[in-house]
Amino acid sequence: MKVDAFDFDLPPGLVAARPAVPRDAARLLEVTQNGVRDRGLRELPGLFSSGDILVVNDTRVIPARLTGRRGMARVEVTLHQAESLDTWRAFARPARRLRPGESIEFDPELTAEVMARGEGGEVTLRFDRGGADLMAALQRLGTMPLPPYMKRPGDERDRQDYQTLFATHDGAVAAPTAGLHFTPELVAALAARGVDLVAVTLHVGAGTFLPVKVEDTRDHKMHSEFGIITPAVAEAINAARAAGGRVVAVGTTSLRLLETATDESGQLHPFRGETAIFITPGYRFRGVDGLLTNFHLPRSTLFMLVCAFAGMERMTAAYRHAIGAGYRFYSYGDACLLRRG
Repeated sequence: MKVDAFDFDLPPGLVAARPAVPRDAARLLEVTQNGVRDRGLRELPGLFSSGDILVVNDTRVIPARLTGRRGMARVEVTLHQAESLDTWRAFARPARRLRPGESIEFDPELTAEVMARGEGGEVTLRFDRGGADLMAALQRLGTMPLPPYMKRPGDERDRQDYQTLFATHDGAVAAPTAGLHFTPELVAALAARGVDLVAVTLHVGAGTFLPVKVEDTRDHKMHSEFGIITPAVAEAINAARAAGGRVVAVGTTSLRLLETATDESGQLHPFRGETAIFITPGYRFRGVDGLLTNFHLPRSTLFMLVCAFAGMERMTAAYRHAIGAGYRFYSYGDACLLRRG
């Protein structure tokens, strides 16, 4: 499909700079076959039935943005995918002058060697430490890697705001933003309704924010991301669906991982590995019945995904309504609930 088909105009004032306080005070747009309905996140439990199951992403965002120096020149890097305990792929600015073998100093106690340079500003860096020691250095020196459309650096408040309630496993450089809306009170209300909640892990990479520069979706290359679905979680989801419950992905990250690990018969399998699944209209969904997600960038792979899930005509109308009604967009914005069919 032509990428232009996924374009729309968004007033800059609708881009949320900070999340709702409290988190579950955000607005919710319910998108159905019959149109849209304006709601609030706290109404979410009433939109599900006992036996339904929500699947969240429990990845934890690391302070992946670092500023260092190559000689006298300033270099900014955003880590986006671990290659090993001490080696990461990263986007660098400026990248064109970086050469393999050169060293970047981020602090007298943290340096990295440029191992390789790829396309689109990507480099591979090997740090002078790895694992827990590298994570400790990032916590001390790094900032939260807010999406570029926020047009501001991450600050101390973002260290809490840009983590979900479920954040457990370090490795993401972008938040699974649909999960940002959840509070302990909302989780308790869902449980009281009989709605189960399970977690998968997909370490979201900075590639999720890369612009689609091709004219046709068939020519776009997705960056891969590492994900895990445990046997116990796969069993719980399969059991819920077999009993007539709906499987609802909290966020496009959870959805992409579930679809990667679901076979043609609709059976979900345990998974541990990379996924680069790219979902566009025409895709046949196998494992997910509903999707809770935020409002996405025009021409983005995520807007393409929601159009594939709920239909282009329906999503175009829903976004038109959301813009007219002043919904807040993107990572810190409001949410919408979509159902297939």
